[in-house]
Amino acid sequence: MDVARTEENIRLPDEVAQEVAEGRLQTEQMVLNVGPQHPATHGVFRLLATIDGEVLVDAEPVIGYMHRGYEKLVEARDYRQITNLVSRMDWLSGINNEMPLALAVETLMELEVPPRAQYLRVVLLEMNRILNHLMFFASFAAELGAITPTFYAFREREDIQAAMEMATGGRMHFGYMRPGGLKEDVPKGFFDQALFGVRQVMDRIDDYYNLIIGNEIYKQRTIGVGVLDKELAYNYGVSGPIARGSNIDFDVRKDEPYLAYADFDFEVPVGLNGDCFDRFWVLLHEVYESARIVEQAIEGMPSGPILGKVPRVIQAPEGEVYVRCENPLGELGMYLVSDGDRRPYRLKIRTPSYNNVSVLPVVLRNTFVSDMIAILGSFFFVLGDIDR
Repeated sequence: MDVARTEENIRLPDEVAQEVAEGRLQTEQMVLNVGPQHPATHGVFRLLATIDGEVLVDAEPVIGYMHRGYEKLVEARDYRQITNLVSRMDWLSGINNEMPLALAVETLMELEVPPRAQYLRVVLLEMNRILNHLMFFASFAAELGAITPTFYAFREREDIQAAMEMATGGRMHFGYMRPGGLKEDVPKGFFDQALFGVRQVMDRIDDYYNLIIGNEIYKQRTIGVGVLDKELAYNYGVSGPIARGSNIDFDVRKDEPYLAYADFDFEVPVGLNGDCFDRFWVLLHEVYESARIVEQAIEGMPSGPILGKVPRVIQAPEGEVYVRCENPLGELGMYLVSDGDRRPYRLKIRTPSYNNVSVLPVVLRNTFVSDMIAILGSFFFVLGDIDR
């Protein structure tokens, strides 16, 4: 075999590309298992990636590795016990998970929630939204190779976590919502700690912006990558920051206000191109808007009770209701069916992560393997929210 280097046996890249285009250079597809315990995913997630060279020919998300059967378990628990159960679906949005359930029971029982409880709910919901978004801010940057943003995000998360812990006693699973209001009022010092936490975020948002958004390497990894167009997002029921990154101007808090959201001034950030950059841009701006809502709610906090006139035994009358809220990851809806017992007859949960992940095969198709993690990270999903 002649292995001498000559001009005749050296093929240039453009010649190889020509052979591929004409079908003369045969390549073989390979199925690559990403997961089911890949460090770049938020939960036990598996992606069956069919690759041809450096191109993702097909991608199939495989879910169900951590299915916990919440929708069935609620049938064996009363309404107060369910609160702690649904809090664990999306472990980054615990108190937000509790909200639509409380609203559904209140609708069926026609319970009136006192103004102070409504304002406190908004404060807690928006602080939890900030905690969720800062976690994805940290993880997305780490997945792209930048570790410094993780330290920034966890610094601010700790201040807000301290306020959440003061009020609820928990840092992750809160169990604080109750039909008709809240478990108890917030302790002394809560408002000062909450304001300190959110104002720290507002003051340092420019640091986050310059650290990531203004970074040239980050721009090259995200601009024009993983484009999800508006029509496709609509067709798959995508919601939350991902949908707003695709120029879908919809937020349940604005378009169908619940609690006291109509009392507050805040913007809904919307992207234009639907790529990784826009999705992250929306996420970061939502942190700032949530901090503004918390500040307004605390400054205008009413006095009075935190629980309405609720019977000692919560027993929803026979009927059915669907309630949806704007969770940090998107629209969270609960369809509650009651047969008049102290336990739900049925509870069907519409979680945002399920629809958001469903569109991944289309977005990932014909992209580069090197862009796969950037696209997955920009979809902001939690597997517990899917395998409910």
